[in-house]
Amino acid sequence: MMPLTPEQRAKLGLELASKRQEHKDLDAAIHALTHSGQSDPMLVQRLKKKKLALKDRIIELEHILLPDIIA
Repeated sequence: MMPLTPEQRAKLGLELASKRQEHKDLDAAIHALTHSGQSDPMLVQRLKKKKLALKDRIIELEHILLPDIIA
């Protein structure tokens, strides 16, 4: 893979920060819904699925920005 330009690194860094915040917000929403006692199971399921997709993208971005270095 070719090295990233500073602009690409900045763009991916912003996306990573945004995805991490969105993941954190979803976690809080899921927690609030499940502890409210009146949560919709389908809504919670959809939010968990979206949270998992975000986690996958976060991992992908981390691998791009911080590649494994074989020593």
